[in-house]
Amino acid sequence: MKIQFQADADFNQNIVRAVWRQEPAIDFQTAHKAGLRAISDLEVLAYAAREGRLLASHDLTTMPHHFAAFIMSGETSAGLLILRQQLSILQTLNEILKIWRKDDASQWINQIRIV
Repeated sequence: MKIQFQADADFNQNIVRAVWRQEPAIDFQTAHKAGLRAISDLEVLAYAAREGRLLASHDLTTMPHHFAAFIMSGETSAGLLILRQQLSILQTLNEILKIWRKDDASQWINQIRIV
């Protein structure tokens, strides 16, 4: 099954737009569309899990800890992809495209990757 992405509220919207321009078939929902602004990391993780979406975030400070707590509480996640803000938009775009083209959604269950 193809991966569906969910942008965290901190995720650079220029990257989401670049993804859509490069590969319009990618299902990449914005935080705004999902109503994820001003809610806790755990609520964001729960939303992404319910929707079966791999969460894309730049939040290397708190999100990995909250992800671990979420999984350890017995919840199941569609995964978490942390993309460092130091990466260029092109590098980030290429990483997302590579994941979308090569990985199956089942490979990401309860997994975290930091790039």
